[in-house]
Amino acid sequence: MSLSLYNTLTRRKEAFQPLDPSHVRMYVCGPTVYDYAHIGNARPVVVFDVLYRLLKWHHRDAKVTYVRNITDVDDKIIAAARALNEPIESITLRYSEAYWDDMRALGALAPDVQPRATLHISEMIDLIGRLIDKGHASAADGHVLFHVPSMPDYGCLSGRNRDEQIAGARVEVAPYKRDAADFVLWKSAADGDPGWDSPWGRGRPGWHVECSAMSARHLGESFDIHGGGIDLIFPHHENEIAQSVCGFGTPTFARYWVHNGYVVVNGEKMSKSLGNYTTVHDLLEEFPGWGEAVRLVLLGAQYRQPLDFTRDKLREAKTQLDRLYGALRHAGDGEPASWDPAESVIAALDDDLNTPRALAELHDLAGALNKAGSATERARLKGMLAGAGDVLGILQADPEAWLQGGADVGSGPSGAEIEDLITARTDARKRRDFSEADRIRSELASQGIVLEDGPGGTSWRRAG
Repeated sequence: MSLSLYNTLTRRKEAFQPLDPSHVRMYVCGPTVYDYAHIGNARPVVVFDVLYRLLKWHHRDAKVTYVRNITDVDDKIIAAARALNEPIESITLRYSEAYWDDMRALGALAPDVQPRATLHISEMIDLIGRLIDKGHASAADGHVLFHVPSMPDYGCLSGRNRDEQIAGARVEVAPYKRDAADFVLWKSAADGDPGWDSPWGRGRPGWHVECSAMSARHLGESFDIHGGGIDLIFPHHENEIAQSVCGFGTPTFARYWVHNGYVVVNGEKMSKSLGNYTTVHDLLEEFPGWGEAVRLVLLGAQYRQPLDFTRDKLREAKTQLDRLYGALRHAGDGEPASWDPAESVIAALDDDLNTPRALAELHDLAGALNKAGSATERARLKGMLAGAGDVLGILQADPEAWLQGGADVGSGPSGAEIEDLITARTDARKRRDFSEADRIRSELASQGIVLEDGPGGTSWRRAG
């Protein structure tokens, strides 16, 4: 079975065929760096990280390029700089680094290219100039606006009609606008705000044109996959299509448009504007070492569906990971002949990234591994489980380190103390002093330490 993805542009699931089989190209809209990323911001990172891993697995004999941008000039960043009385560069650097740290903690691979908007101003000015020359944009009062009626197919991605386009455009009413739906490509910079010289005066780019210019610079004027959250379909991605197709004169911008659903709280979209968000930074401070568990929650729903993130689900995810890591530990230290992922897991992911089904297959595999009788069978299943974990971006830690880590290591007994108590319990059992052995087990259990007796002796883990 080949990879199939739901294409927002065509509103159907389609088999993925790259434009160039020797080079698969994907662009995903990245963060605007003025604050810590919340769980809703993390969902597209995890979703498209799985897609990136899957593309690399399918096209291991080809080149796969994943680009995710950093927006480091924006109204929200300028407002944050004013509120904190801090240079813009200081804010964007601090929150860019925090974003990278948080996403690494969730097991996300670094994209191949992470372009910053402020380093691509010349490309944006060039694209805006092309749009003016071709009659798709006009300059007035230091601003340049894209003229929406100049593109007959405008609205092809979102399916919005003329009235809906105007209602959703969220572009300020201004005397220099020729049409109510026109949107900003370049805006005049106020005194003290960041700005760059241009043919239309000192100013800065509009948000939409940034992604068109950066994707063209690093992937070409046409490429395979463009991803992002469902909230970006309109106006951001609609406007990217308009700018790129009209500016570069290509019939196609991105062939497959892939969008993840919202993270919700009590049925409402999680967002900073609503104040109902939890940052990844705060979660990792509350649950240190649980980045994989956060990732597992985000994979627990099919990516196009809404996902309700709760701390109870996070604890359940930690328990699930304990079980999976426990199966890998049970398999022993022997190297499997192959690390190829289970075919059933790949088949689930090939079906429009059906991660819930892939995770169910993973648990079935762990169950089979726990029951495997021969060393050969354990080695085979271990390779399939670990390989599938690689594609999903989980099971990346050493099983012993994961199971003996836990969220409350600082308040619990150390590993050395636990091993001493296990030795004392073993000695008590040899003396047939079972009451003392039970007392030691109970003492450890009260501190969140679970003992597991097996043919090879007693192992332990910290309870989630």
